[in-house]
Amino acid sequence: MASSREIKRRIRSVKNVGQITRAMEMVAASKMRRAQRNVLAARPYADRMRELMGDLTARVSGPATKGTLLEKRAVVKNVGLIIVTPDRGLCGSLITNVLRRAVRFMIDQRALNHGVEVFVYGKKGRDYAVRNSLALVGEMTKIGDSPRIEDILGVAVGAIKGFQTGRYDELYIIYSEYINTLVQRATVKQLAPVETPDAPVSTNQIFTYEPGEEEVLHAVLPRYVETQIYQAILESSASFYSAQMVAMRNATKSAKDLVKDLTLTFNKARQAAITKEVSEISSGAAAQAE
Repeated sequence: MASSREIKRRIRSVKNVGQITRAMEMVAASKMRRAQRNVLAARPYADRMRELMGDLTARVSGPATKGTLLEKRAVVKNVGLIIVTPDRGLCGSLITNVLRRAVRFMIDQRALNHGVEVFVYGKKGRDYAVRNSLALVGEMTKIGDSPRIEDILGVAVGAIKGFQTGRYDELYIIYSEYINTLVQRATVKQLAPVETPDAPVSTNQIFTYEPGEEEVLHAVLPRYVETQIYQAILESSASFYSAQMVAMRNATKSAKDLVKDLTLTFNKARQAAITKEVSEISSGAAAQAE
């Protein structure tokens, strides 16, 4: 059994760790609320973009989609994959789930003889790609807690141009979808060819597009894909802080439980030491009496 001094030192150390995890939990909770607001604020714009795309694609079809992000290639040879991860850890299994889903996706693509090139948002994904010698084409780290859409366009534009120039026949993104505070799901979404949204429910309003429907469609398609990437990054940020808050809360609870166990062990050790001293004193007194 460890000495009383060692147990006291460990109790003090665990209490210090518990204070740190408690502080990190509070910080994560504050940033989580901000990230949730960002996700909710971006959704109306994304919904309107989806409605616009649904209306345009319902009017324009056939040869007009050739050479655009709607074009489906007859043969798929190369695939572009965007992986969205946080820059930091201490968020439970969130990063592992995203990377595991990405690995499973790449294995499935290679089984179909498809080449896979990777774009990464976030330091954790970048480090994983470098360690495992993935075909890393573009990366972006230190995005921040509240990125603007123009802040993330470097990688997004590179991936979109790769599809437009024929370097990639399909384009996907993998990220952590925010469901609620306790649930975050690693999700794969196809970015290109763009999956045609359903046309909006017909109303009495009739829209006229200038200079023309095809021109507007060609201009809006890249913005639509960029919006999807931006929404995925916001979802990933909200997922990260939710997972970190829960992980730090569990760590704080574990620290408190460990302090209780160590305190009980300390009390037992102290009681054993006292009993031993009393026994030695009694034995010494008995020996002198004889």
